[in-house]
Amino acid sequence: MRHISRRRAIGLAAGAGASVGLAGCGTLASSDGPTGAGGSGDGRPSRRPSGTPSPSARPIGDGSTSFTGKQPRQPAPPVPLEPGQTPPQFVIFSWDGAAEVGNGLFPRFLDLAEEHEAHMTFFLSGLYLLPESKRRLYDPPNNQRGASDISFLTDAHIKDTLVNLRRAWLEGHEVGTHFNGHFCAGSGSVGNWTPQQWRSEIDQAKSFVKEWRTNTGWTDVPSLPFDYDKELVGARTPCLLGQENLLPTARELGWRYDASSPGGLQVWPQKKQGIWDLPLQQIPFPGRSFEVLSMDYNMLANQSVNSTNAPAHNYPGWREQSTQALISGFKRAYETNRAPFFVGNHFEQWNGGIYMDAVEEALKHIARERDKGGDIRMVSFRQFADWLDVQRPEVLETFRTLTVGQAPAEGWKQL
Repeated sequence: MRHISRRRAIGLAAGAGASVGLAGCGTLASSDGPTGAGGSGDGRPSRRPSGTPSPSARPIGDGSTSFTGKQPRQPAPPVPLEPGQTPPQFVIFSWDGAAEVGNGLFPRFLDLAEEHEAHMTFFLSGLYLLPESKRRLYDPPNNQRGASDISFLTDAHIKDTLVNLRRAWLEGHEVGTHFNGHFCAGSGSVGNWTPQQWRSEIDQAKSFVKEWRTNTGWTDVPSLPFDYDKELVGARTPCLLGQENLLPTARELGWRYDASSPGGLQVWPQKKQGIWDLPLQQIPFPGRSFEVLSMDYNMLANQSVNSTNAPAHNYPGWREQSTQALISGFKRAYETNRAPFFVGNHFEQWNGGIYMDAVEEALKHIARERDKGGDIRMVSFRQFADWLDVQRPEVLETFRTLTVGQAPAEGWKQL
């Protein structure tokens, strides 16, 4: 199969006296002018028909991107909670790599989000918009020019990826970055990069998005409908490595959050070096004595020891285990401390696609709970950061006193 990156598992303690979960690498792909925003009073987006940028869209640079006005389908502006008020239950589904490689997974989950009024974050790998014939335009830190630990896409798949990125933004989703070459091992690993090297990687990732038209020579493909310099406010690093040296650069660039910490607990987040630290989380893993990181790769690593094509007789049980892990993680937060629930995925077909099925079933479960009247909001990381930024610090600090699975002593109350 094409488009399979080098894999690496990172051991993580699952709490005091606990067993070990695993953190997966980031982009493991298998052959893998709208009007302004509007929203409803409960923070959910208004439903507007999908569209294409208006003829008045203003091209940026070589026309790879364009300014089309405010992003459509955004929630109503967030408001600060009063002390003692019950917070919403936020759920953020995110995707590393964000390429459409002929397996139909990108549009599948856009359709699912559309059906259930959910927003997501797509962490785009910049190389997925760079033709392999131009690979030497990429100069990765501590690696040879043109090197990459993920495969370049075919021209047809680059075009499919552009179609889906365009649709994603127009439907209110966020486009973040998963950087470029996905280096996780050896001296060239992103875990060894300096802040200056991270700046080079970011500048290149942005250039591949902003200059795909020049690099491909295509004149018959529509522009992306956003200004990526303004759109890009957060990231997830390959293999969840290198955050410490990334953050100073992220702060200089005005980024709002980073989703690269491994092994976070289901508690309310804090800032790290001035940036919201929004980690993947340890969640219950049914039938096992340890917790698993809230990402498809980590479930795979604990079920089939990194094999992406294990014997099929295992699939039904593993599918159910993965589904219930995600539902259990959501339920634990929703019924106790209301900590935001973060889920990471890849557009992959590992073990017969069971992890994609698990994500779909979990999202549908969460949507049903919301539709019963719960204040549950499936949002992007950027939208969640918007909400965090308007909250009173003392209110957020009160939320942070609640540990995993702990509800307020007197319960939540609505004001």
